[in-house]
Amino acid sequence: MKLKNGFITHEMGDQQVMVAAGDTDFGGLVRSNKTAAFIVDCLKGETTKEKIVDAMVEKYDAPKDVIERNVEAILDKLRSIGALDE
Repeated sequence: MKLKNGFITHEMGDQQVMVAAGDTDFGGLVRSNKTAAFIVDCLKGETTKEKIVDAMVEKYDAPKDVIERNVEAILDKLRSIGALDE
């Protein structure tokens, strides 16, 4: 899976902003904290949920089961706006 073409991100201070700039049905703006931004950045290339979880376990001091739930929640949100190619 990966972030669909047409979704672009920009760092603004401690937040990441994502907008749809291509042919998508989503016309809004998504603001992400650093954790969600990390997940979105992982999705800029082809990846899997498991690879994202592994990268986050390496970067953050949190239990793996908590990280897995957080990753799934962000992926579900991105799916809901049509931002993922799977």
